[in-house]
Amino acid sequence: MSNTSKRVLFVNSEIYPYLPESDIANIGRYLPQGIQERKKEIRSFMPRYGCINERKNQLHEVIRLSGMNIIINDVDRPLVIKVASISSARMQVYFIDNEDYFHRKSIYHDADGNFFEDNSERAIFFARGVLETVKKLRWAPDIIHCQGWISHVLPLYLKKTYIDDPIFSQSKVVLSLYDDTPTANFSADFKDRILFNGVSEKDVEILSDPTGINLAKLAASYSDGIILGAGNVHEDIVNFCKESGLPVLPYNAAAMEDGSYIEEYNNFYDQF
Repeated sequence: MSNTSKRVLFVNSEIYPYLPESDIANIGRYLPQGIQERKKEIRSFMPRYGCINERKNQLHEVIRLSGMNIIINDVDRPLVIKVASISSARMQVYFIDNEDYFHRKSIYHDADGNFFEDNSERAIFFARGVLETVKKLRWAPDIIHCQGWISHVLPLYLKKTYIDDPIFSQSKVVLSLYDDTPTANFSADFKDRILFNGVSEKDVEILSDPTGINLAKLAASYSDGIILGAGNVHEDIVNFCKESGLPVLPYNAAAMEDGSYIEEYNNFYDQF
């Protein structure tokens, strides 16, 4: 496929200015812009965390995309899609929202620093919400670039549940790994709750031990290429990716500093 027609879907855990600046949030902000400037089409998604000020950032609901329900643990959860624009980048950001999962004021931990018990469900909802919304947009991505641990369920669902859908039949997954791997375990029933059409218990056996490291390994198992987005990604995850035989783009601190990582990532996408 020619460079000019390639479509890249960014599935982000963080994007600046909606969340404070960090390595992940800055990449979520500037990478899509840079890829768009290189004549690729882009769409960008993130969760609508409760700490995001909707009025300040001018988020508004997209009625035509909202209205679906996603069933998790036998409970129907309404999917609400919101959108905002970063005018200086000529870029829109879509937000996956749900009152039960994303209206709390902190992101992954409660006021006492405890990892939310339902973070596994939030990751499931986010992954399915993104994929269902892209289907409604009728926008077929060539590359789906997942960034941040809350996106790590998506590669599994793409390859096991959605791969026969014409929208995703040609999609390749690029997974960026960072130093955001949760140190607390997910809920003990993560392996059961993640089961969905086409996903068997065997597919997610690694989540019998529901750690952040094992979730990252699961994501890598269903990806087509790996980018090391930080210099201190957990060694077990890095070794797993290298042993998988997948293409791995190593971390380049100098390129991160001067912005040339965007060209490296763009060239990486073109391998697929």
